[in-house]
Amino acid sequence: MSVLSLHAKRVCQIIKLKPEAEAEYKALHANAWPGVLTALARAHIVDYSIHYYPPLHLLIASFKYTGTDFDVDMRKVAEDEETRRWWALTDKMQESFVEGATGSGGEKPWWLDLEEVFRFEGDSAA
Repeated sequence: MSVLSLHAKRVCQIIKLKPEAEAEYKALHANAWPGVLTALARAHIVDYSIHYYPPLHLLIASFKYTGTDFDVDMRKVAEDEETRRWWALTDKMQESFVEGATGSGGEKPWWLDLEEVFRFEGDSAA
């Protein structure tokens, strides 16, 4: 087992994409801003992906956090100016499932964290 798998926190989240924003959202993410990616890397975020389920307009994000203080690192991401400009664009395209959420980096999370109910890492004795 690798050191990464011993210490990584897995996160899975959902949010609703406004149907009229699908093309713009996909185009933005096809050319993600380098500064935003750098902020994520500095915050120990790895293996980040966002999937889209069109029938329900759901965005499903998953990533691994490999740092030692998730809350501190997420605050650093929220303080990054380029990330804040990115969120100003993307938040307008989304509808949060979190009651009272006002946007990314706010008091309440914008994306809804999902409970992990099963994991298989492929290390069973076959």
